Amino acid sequence: MTTHPNGILVGVDGSTDSEAAIRWATRQAILHEQPVVLLHAIPPVVVTWPVAYLEASYLDSQEAAAAEVLANAQKLVQSASGDAAPPTVKTEVVHAGAPSAMVGASRGAYMTVCGTRGLGAIGRALLGSTSGGLLHHGHGPIAVVHADDTVDDTAPVLVGVDGSPASEDATALAFDEASRRGVDLVALHAWSDVVYPALGMDWQGYEEEGREVLAQRLAGWQERYPDVRVQRRVVCDQPARWLVDLSDQAQLVVLGSHGRGGFAGLVLGSVASRVAQSAKAPTIVARPR
Repeated sequence: MTTHPNGILVGVDGSTDSEAAIRWATRQAILHEQPVVLLHAIPPVVVTWPVAYLEASYLDSQEAAAAEVLANAQKLVQSASGDAAPPTVKTEVVHAGAPSAMVGASRGAYMTVCGTRGLGAIGRALLGSTSGGLLHHGHGPIAVVHADDTVDDTAPVLVGVDGSPASEDATALAFDEASRRGVDLVALHAWSDVVYPALGMDWQGYEEEGREVLAQRLAGWQERYPDVRVQRRVVCDQPARWLVDLSDQAQLVVLGSHGRGGFAGLVLGSVASRVAQSAKAPTIVARPR
């Protein structure tokens, strides 16, 4: 990826997940030498009767709230920078629903970062409307950060590799992230999507084929990033389960937007969706631009 004037885009709303996203986006901006763009969306006013002064008063209060949220977000960027020089910060307020605002803004972003859930969210089980909208319709790399994610800077980057074009984009991104962080890359390939492979299947044959696929997909990238040490994992079932299980040993999970089982028009695969909502580390889904 090349430097883009719109930098690392992050949605802010004052929620705990949003604050976690800002902290992670700040570290990402420092790593990639990018500015941070803080975007706050003010939803449109809907009234059932023509009372103009009420609408104006509501808008004034929303603008004031937006200014406070963005001011706090800027302070968070400064504190999250630690000993490093803080990145340049840009702020933007848009009058639109958060999902559509973030999807539209992602067109010009180097990377887009969001919390799993926003204000009013309950639990961790499901993606919020903004994170879900970005994962289905966003442009370029989309990072999803959980409020309770703990990042070990010495832990490896984990990438899912299945041989699909989307997986190739994820592999390129994962090597770059591992190189910038100075950590290992764990490349996971699942040679079967079923929970229990049928009796009589040639387990050894499929596993060897999986290792060959993994070797082929990694070869060129290992030459380009000789500083990255790669750990290869070949498993026989459910890539989503393995990625989620291994995510607690990684500082970042990277995967494609849909894999070998996806149809041409599929916008988000089941693996990407499940991992993004359940992984125990920040997750980047490499979506096409």
